[in-house]
Amino acid sequence: MAREIKNGTILFESGQPFTSITMIVKGSVRAVYADNEFFLEKGDIIGLCELSCASYIFTYIASGDVTVVSFPCQEGGLTALFNKQPDFAPVAASSCFRQIKNVLEIYEFSKYDCSSLYRYVLDSYEEYVSLCRRYQMSPRALPDLEDIEPLSLEEDIPQWLAGYYENMSVVVIQTLPLSPVPFHDYVNGILMKASQDIAGILSVCQQMYDYKTDISLLLMNENRLDLFDLYTTLYLRIGQDREDSTAISASIGRMMINLDSFGSFERELCEARIHEYKENLAAMDKQRFAAPAAKENSPHTPEIANSLETILSYAECDKKTASDFRYYIEEYKRLLDKNAADDDVRSLRVNISKLFYRIYTAAFQVSLRDKNIPAVIKMFLQFGYMDEELAGVDNAAYLYSIAENYPSEPEKGVYTLYEWLKAIYRGKKEPGRNEFDSDFTDYVHELKITGKINTAQETRMLNDNAQKVMFELENIFPVVNKITFGRISTFCPVFSEHNVLKDLPQSAVTAQNAAAVMEKIRSVDFSAYYRETVYSNPAIGIPKEFVSVEVLPDIILLPNIGTRGVMWQEIEGKKRTTPARLMLSVFHLEELLSTFSRLTGEFRWEMCKRMQGSRWNDVSDASLTSEYFDYIQFHKKNRDLTADAKDKIKSAMQKAKNSYKEMFVRDYITWILYESTGSPHLNRVARSILFSYCPFKKEIREKLKNNPLYKELLERYDIRTAQKLHHLDNLYQKLQNSRKPVPAEIAGQKKFLES
Repeated sequence: MAREIKNGTILFESGQPFTSITMIVKGSVRAVYADNEFFLEKGDIIGLCELSCASYIFTYIASGDVTVVSFPCQEGGLTALFNKQPDFAPVAASSCFRQIKNVLEIYEFSKYDCSSLYRYVLDSYEEYVSLCRRYQMSPRALPDLEDIEPLSLEEDIPQWLAGYYENMSVVVIQTLPLSPVPFHDYVNGILMKASQDIAGILSVCQQMYDYKTDISLLLMNENRLDLFDLYTTLYLRIGQDREDSTAISASIGRMMINLDSFGSFERELCEARIHEYKENLAAMDKQRFAAPAAKENSPHTPEIANSLETILSYAECDKKTASDFRYYIEEYKRLLDKNAADDDVRSLRVNISKLFYRIYTAAFQVSLRDKNIPAVIKMFLQFGYMDEELAGVDNAAYLYSIAENYPSEPEKGVYTLYEWLKAIYRGKKEPGRNEFDSDFTDYVHELKITGKINTAQETRMLNDNAQKVMFELENIFPVVNKITFGRISTFCPVFSEHNVLKDLPQSAVTAQNAAAVMEKIRSVDFSAYYRETVYSNPAIGIPKEFVSVEVLPDIILLPNIGTRGVMWQEIEGKKRTTPARLMLSVFHLEELLSTFSRLTGEFRWEMCKRMQGSRWNDVSDASLTSEYFDYIQFHKKNRDLTADAKDKIKSAMQKAKNSYKEMFVRDYITWILYESTGSPHLNRVARSILFSYCPFKKEIREKLKNNPLYKELLERYDIRTAQKLHHLDNLYQKLQNSRKPVPAEIAGQKKFLES
């Protein structure tokens, strides 16, 4: 029976179960996939692309008022339908060939877009650097630019496929009307084969869409670490100086056109950024035609004058170290492109880095016996600041204003690096593990084994806090400082204006905003930083109970402007109820929620591995890591996964460089940011694993009760939790009957289970 469909109505949505085909009798329908679409017209059949699939691949939307007729589709294709309605076979074949031609065009355009976008991003940054040189300005770095590569498809479609279907369409359309015998199975076979090929083509298109999405973030993203910001900031600075800036304006105009044509951006973000830019232009024009006003002086901070000399003198550097470092800094300041990959520039950055850490160590040691540390020295120790010209006078003034009372809170686990080093020196904290996973005890023991120290010296070293600090300074600080900066190949530890990609007050990580983000994550994944431990109190009749205790991580802020966080270690030493160590830049350019979600995901993975030991990937001993490892390793054989889900896992593994941990961390971020809001992004298997080991807090679980995706998961969770609470209720009753107090550990466990 014919159905009337109103304009804009979704007939079938991607992912919806496929049970029938639908012929368009009147009007047209849009077939939408990712950022591509094509139109089906009168006589076309919806569902031929999905004939071999369990669900719709495209989303089909009425373009104008549409009349359609649906036919049931049995497993195995349309032979039965053709036997009943022979004239339907050539119509279906014609529509199929038109649709696969459209899908192949999507593939070709996607491939062209990938190449164009890759080239455009590289050329645009190269042009930006050239423009900066023209105006004698140091170009800013573009994070992640060095990581992008041309599109590389592990399995592309066969080159002959387009020609095959073009020839096949001629043969079939010319043969069928003239044939005296029906070719129903033959046509059905062609349709089934075409459907399988379409699924394969679109799987490749999905990889290309993901590739375009990743690269397009270099053009524009929420963090403003993008080409659009580089160009607009440069233009506004040049414009304010009333210099000719036509070339920059033209490049920005072309970029706005490309932002629209590439189409991989959030439309609201794009419109907001362009609107903001136009408002800034209008304000600049008003300023240009207004009466000249006296130029504001930079903040008056005479204390920062000759900062480098102050620092070198304070650190009591020898003449050669001071002389060499002065020379290197002057050379670095003269560079127009401080991120250049030339051998000379790379060598200069390496030389600066070597002496920077030597000077930092010396200044730290002097500061331990100084009760009145100068503000410039605090700027150096906390932010890596060394020179007012290199930092930019305004930036230097801001650093000076916050150096005396930077809003960290060691008592709440948020430390600047300087405060962290002092905590080790005072015996409040132990040094970390180096990049080879050896801690201070291992290091000292190795010295003993190799004969460099004797037994007595080993004992003294193990109790010498000054030696512990030196271990941290020499083995952990240089490595983590470079990692958190994010752009390893262009890293230089000295604070420089060209690395200031966001306003410093906006990017500063404080105890307050770190605590707020951590609370946000714990309000979703309430058990994130809980560890299971054993409580025993035979005196009141509790021989052994497993209880969970929360141990929040230490957050250590490295003295740089960076883009990455690192979960450096999940516990301190060997004790499992000690804080993890999360490290990131004191001026962090990425969004904190995303960064801390990643770090928490890394912590969950590494903590599970620590608890499971050598059986971390043994699925017979169920755990987060073993179940997730099994899910990824054997996903091709998993009947709970659709063909599309399997293709996405394969593509994701390529992006994660075949790292199971990286795959999990990406899924965990999705779990925190999207799944917790009821927005399904994970497949059912990944969702089940995450829900089992990283359950949502009670408030979120209540909101998801009516969501069919979570119904079964919630029921299983409620049953398990009820059993554990029943056991605790019996224990409570037993203690009350014997008039014994309920230990805080048991009360805490009950509260944890009720969360």
